[in-house]
Amino acid sequence: MQSDLLRIGLIQMACEESPERNLEKATARIERAAADGAQIVCLQELYRSRYPCQSEDDNKFELAEPIPGPSSEVLGRLAAARRIAIIAPIFERRAPGLYHNSALVLDSSGVVGLYRKMHIPDDPGYYEKFYFTPGDRDFTTHRVGSARIGVLICWDQWFPEAARLTALSGAQILFFPTAIGWTAEMSAHTRRRLFEGWETIQRSHAIANGVFVAAVNRVGIEGALEFWGGSFVCDPFGELIARASHDQEETLIVDCDLACVEHTRRNWPFLRDRRIDAYGDLTLRFRT
Repeated sequence: MQSDLLRIGLIQMACEESPERNLEKATARIERAAADGAQIVCLQELYRSRYPCQSEDDNKFELAEPIPGPSSEVLGRLAAARRIAIIAPIFERRAPGLYHNSALVLDSSGVVGLYRKMHIPDDPGYYEKFYFTPGDRDFTTHRVGSARIGVLICWDQWFPEAARLTALSGAQILFFPTAIGWTAEMSAHTRRRLFEGWETIQRSHAIANGVFVAAVNRVGIEGALEFWGGSFVCDPFGELIARASHDQEETLIVDCDLACVEHTRRNWPFLRDRRIDAYGDLTLRFRT
């Protein structure tokens, strides 16, 4: 099997109050990842601020940025200078009163992709429906150099349909920028169950679709949430390649051999054996 190596970097960091400071920190870490040979670098969900959705607060809309804006301008110049691709998840101000939880895909030519989070949660501590409208750009693939990547955001990671449709559009790697954590009253057992469920569902997407999965989470305590880190990369049969700690800022640098996608799918031909003629009811809310 001929090798087709792609080096990726996942930046797991703690966020400060200042969006400018978080952008500076992200930029410095991307520079170091590029120096280590990373060709694609992915930041965590809403990387320019502390996670804003723990309460419903009109003032938090001030954290949003347009496109073009600070992320596309600063990180676009960095992508061009280092000849790398950067995935930058942002609080997007699309129009007055219209906001998305989005991810820019940047390379040396500028913005080459934009994904808007499709599944929007509304749970205690994650009041995202107050801030974000659901995405409208479908589950698609972005070509970055010779690689084809898909980007999904946090709550999207729990839905097999999202991973499947993105893989069916040609993605070889699914990136999942994330902001998820524990609360102080959770027992060690509950914490373990939540983390293992989060990791398992994403590794299952790798297996079911024969793709690499790269999940990047934040760390640190912000309000009531302790973000659990644990950023990881797994191969197209779900085997863990690398995982970060639960409480430290880290940059994972991982080599992904894209030839493994073809090799894995030849041996586990799930896409071949799908009964697409029998899945029409997947468009229903519930079968009765």
